[in-house]
Amino acid sequence: MNRAELPIGVFDSGVGGLTVLHECLVSLPAEDFLYLGDSGHFPYGTKPVAELRDRAGAIATQLLQRGVKMLVIACNSATAAAGDEIRQLGAEAGVPVVTVVGPEAEIAASISGSGRVGVLATPATVDSGAYRRALDDLGRPLTVTEVAAPDLAPIIQNGPTFDEEVLGLVRGYCQPLSEAGIDTLILGCTHYPLVAPMLQRMLGRDVSLVTAGHAIAAAIQRELAASGELAESEGEGDYRFLVSGDVGTFVEVGTRFLQLPLAGRAEKVRI
Repeated sequence: MNRAELPIGVFDSGVGGLTVLHECLVSLPAEDFLYLGDSGHFPYGTKPVAELRDRAGAIATQLLQRGVKMLVIACNSATAAAGDEIRQLGAEAGVPVVTVVGPEAEIAASISGSGRVGVLATPATVDSGAYRRALDDLGRPLTVTEVAAPDLAPIIQNGPTFDEEVLGLVRGYCQPLSEAGIDTLILGCTHYPLVAPMLQRMLGRDVSLVTAGHAIAAAIQRELAASGELAESEGEGDYRFLVSGDVGTFVEVGTRFLQLPLAGRAEKVRI
């Protein structure tokens, strides 16, 4: 099979990465995607780094064995814990790896007028320092304020996402960001775009929110165009799902995240 015809592999701790997949399906409609949602092991954000590294490595290996032309880590915690190891696995298989951290950092650094950038992420991601390193590597002097949000992703995944409990939680997370005077906020978890309207209301319209979807889709397109492996079909590509947890729950919740039908496209998988 021509490598351009292979699917793009995407994985996340659950349904959060579907916010990334949605943007990819819109921006790259001809591509096929194979998404692995590790909902049976959710959440990632409060688990030890070593555990996340082993788990993410096993998932990446499974996707590579199934045959993908690119591997996308659509989970910030997995990227922070195992990004380097998975890039090595990809290099050994001749498959490029795209992660959420680098593209988001590049966008945030380029659009911040004041140089005061915020990061809202899981404890695992904040503790790793992945965003701070990525922003430092860009060579622009930036003041970075990071806030760990241990409860936000599970509440969003389990729903409902728009009640008074979430409102109070988000307000508490926004307070140190507002006090720091940020003008740009990186949403360092793929679940967080679901509460972007709350964040925007509390932080003000002058604060730019940077999400993974646009950044990842642009990075994928650049990488595949450079290697000559963009899908050439004029029709719509396919999208399929592998799920480590309950398939019915994944389909029900995932439909809300993806905003496209999942029924009949998901199957159970063992990691």
